[in-house]
Amino acid sequence: MILVIEPGQKASIQRQFSRDDIRGFAALADCPPGDLDHVPEPLIAALFSYLLGVKLPGPGTNYLKQELEFLQAAPLDAVLSAEVTVTALRPEKHLCDLATLLLDETGQVLARGRALVLIRDVARTP
Repeated sequence: MILVIEPGQKASIQRQFSRDDIRGFAALADCPPGDLDHVPEPLIAALFSYLLGVKLPGPGTNYLKQELEFLQAAPLDAVLSAEVTVTALRPEKHLCDLATLLLDETGQVLARGRALVLIRDVARTP
């Protein structure tokens, strides 16, 4: 099966994190819950991992590289929107570059970056 992916395609997810979510994360990570007023950065990065592995490009995606710049702390209980956008394809190498963006409910950018993934059978649209 050939995936038809083209620059400009987007996928997004919205998520709210509560204090209970942070406590659960801390228990799984076997570490103290830390600052219960902000979402830990690994949980934010996980939103992008979810999008890449499930939505775009989707199953079979192999994460090669991620760069994330955290501009502001993500507050608890805020509606956060994570988005990935295809910026470039290199079908001969099975590579896809994507921009990553995290916004709060007012549209303010909280984090931004890029991801490079390996995907098999990628093709440009005709």
